[in-house]
Amino acid sequence: MPYRPRIGITMRIELETDRFYLSRHYSEAVAAAGGAPVHLSLIPASDYIAAVTDGLDGILLPGSDSDVDPLRYGHEPHQALGHVHSIKDDTDLLVLEEVERRRLPLFGICFGMQVLNVSRGGTLIQDIASQVQSAIKHEQGVPRDRPSHRVRLLEESRLAALAERDGVVVNSHHHQAIETVGRDLVASAWAADGLVEALEDPRSDRFVMAVQWHPELGWERDPLSRSLFTRFVDEAGQYARSAHPQFVKTQPCP
Repeated sequence: MPYRPRIGITMRIELETDRFYLSRHYSEAVAAAGGAPVHLSLIPASDYIAAVTDGLDGILLPGSDSDVDPLRYGHEPHQALGHVHSIKDDTDLLVLEEVERRRLPLFGICFGMQVLNVSRGGTLIQDIASQVQSAIKHEQGVPRDRPSHRVRLLEESRLAALAERDGVVVNSHHHQAIETVGRDLVASAWAADGLVEALEDPRSDRFVMAVQWHPELGWERDPLSRSLFTRFVDEAGQYARSAHPQFVKTQPCP
C-alpha cells in the first residue's frame, strides 16, 4: 500500500464538559488527499509535544471557537474579544515551535493562521466589525460552505499557483484578522476591504501556508480547496521520504 503521510491536527476543548473534540471535516479532507490524520490532544507540555511530533510528517492547525489571548501579542483585551482558551493557545504555540525546529510542512486554517502569525511576532485585529471601517461581512453564517466573498491573490505566490488565477471566491467565518504580519511571513491574499486572507512563509526550505477561510468545508466541490489539501499532503510525503525513508519504503506517496 502507498505510504500515507501522518498529519497531526490539534483539537479543540469544550470547557463545559472537559472534552477534546474536532470537526470531522478536517480529518476527512486530509484522508481524501492521501494523508493519515492524527488528532493531537491539547496537552501544553513540551515533552509531550516533542514526543508526538516525532512520528508526524505535517501539521494542520484548524479553526477554533476561541480567540488568541491578545496579551500574547502585546494588546489589551477589546470589549468584543471572544472566549480565550489558554490550553489551546499554549498547545498550538508549542506545536509551532516543533514545526519550526523540524521544518515540518504546516497548513493553518482560520484560527490556525492567526496563531501562526502571533507565534512569529505578528498582531491581530480583535474584532473586525468594531475596529475596521467599511469592512465586508466576514461572519457569513449558514450554509457554512457557501462561497461568500472574493479574495485577490498575490502573483507568483504558492496560493496563486494552486488557484491558477489571481482571484477566487471563498467562505468566511471569522471576527478577527491579521493586523501586522509576523516575521518570515508574507500576505498572499486579501479581501475587498484590504484584510489579509492568506499567509505564506517564503523560505524555500519549508512549506508553510495558511488561509483565513475554511477549505475543509468545500474540498469535495471546490478545486482550490481540494488542491490546498493535496499540495499540503504531498509536501508531507516529501518530508517523510527525507526524514524517515525506512518507513516510507519504495511506494510513491499518494
